Amino acid sequence: MPRTEVELPRTVEHLSILDEDGTLDEELLPDLSDEMLKRMHRAMLRGRRFDEKRLELQRQGRIGTFAPGRGQEASQVGAAAALEEGDWMVPSFRETTASLWRGVPPAGVLLYDAGFNEGGRIPDEINDLPVAVPVGAQIPYAMGLAYGERLQKGEEAGVVLTFFGDGATSEGDFHEGLNWARLQKAPVVFVCQNNQWAISVPRERQTRSETLAQKALAYGMPGLQVDGNDIFAVYAGVREAVDRAREGDGPTLVECVTYRLSIHTTADDPTRYRSQEEVEEWEARDPIDRFQSYLLDQGILEEDNVETLEEELEEEMEAAWADAEEAMEELEGGVAMFDHLYQERPPYLEEQRESFLSDGEGGGS
Repeated sequence: MPRTEVELPRTVEHLSILDEDGTLDEELLPDLSDEMLKRMHRAMLRGRRFDEKRLELQRQGRIGTFAPGRGQEASQVGAAAALEEGDWMVPSFRETTASLWRGVPPAGVLLYDAGFNEGGRIPDEINDLPVAVPVGAQIPYAMGLAYGERLQKGEEAGVVLTFFGDGATSEGDFHEGLNWARLQKAPVVFVCQNNQWAISVPRERQTRSETLAQKALAYGMPGLQVDGNDIFAVYAGVREAVDRAREGDGPTLVECVTYRLSIHTTADDPTRYRSQEEVEEWEARDPIDRFQSYLLDQGILEEDNVETLEEELEEEMEAAWADAEEAMEELEGGVAMFDHLYQERPPYLEEQRESFLSDGEGGGS
């Protein structure tokens, strides 16, 4: 008997509040003050400008490779803003904008990018875990952290939010984390930034699931898909999930449909696997442009405010790099990374160390 494809119905809701054309669903608009909206806008623009500064430094050989988040600022700020004091955030490797929102100093990020582990240290007052580079590895950590919070603090437990990309949903860590979180009703929110590409593998080659959010249903938890370029939809969807977790109703999976407008990492060339037409289509949905246009239309922002903000951010980025350079000089002139690997440095490593010192930069690559 010939096999036939069965078209399954959508099994999760899709949330959009402010679409790319500026159409607003006022009934779903979250209750946020003008000050909070301006703070969220600043955080999104800050993340974009910080990535641009990092890319400039990387191309100059002053820092190493990193993963830009251009195009995903709404997914990150909208989700992180839904957390409260005492809650935890567990990032992957692309959530710099969210980390800055949480209070991680930009100079520390630059220090880490330059090859210094000291830069990866999270300040004591911030409930974040460090960057996790292995794809999906942080998901079980987040679940375990949430489970431990509940065991130790009961109803006072903080909520744990973890980020990951669409590629991570193909990893065993994803399925193990969701399964165990639901079994234990752990207060954890899983936020998938579906940016359409797992390095060079497109979304349609990841899974036959119509949505990534519906994978939650297999584990008995709610799944919600939101417009990841709409900061209102992200905030509203994640805030509902955070509230559920805090009330003891267990985990939720939120899929933010967004797009990686830039490179996967600074070692990537996306022109080899995706078209410029596709990129331009998503650039028209830029989350910062969309949100900023709304704020200007509502009179919450003025053009002068944006110009002043741009100047402030440029000064902040320069100051952050100056602080990072000063920290590098304090860390033995930038050679500490060579000094704690072997009891006696092998010749090839000694050669690299001398080369590093002779270029006079004091930064890693």
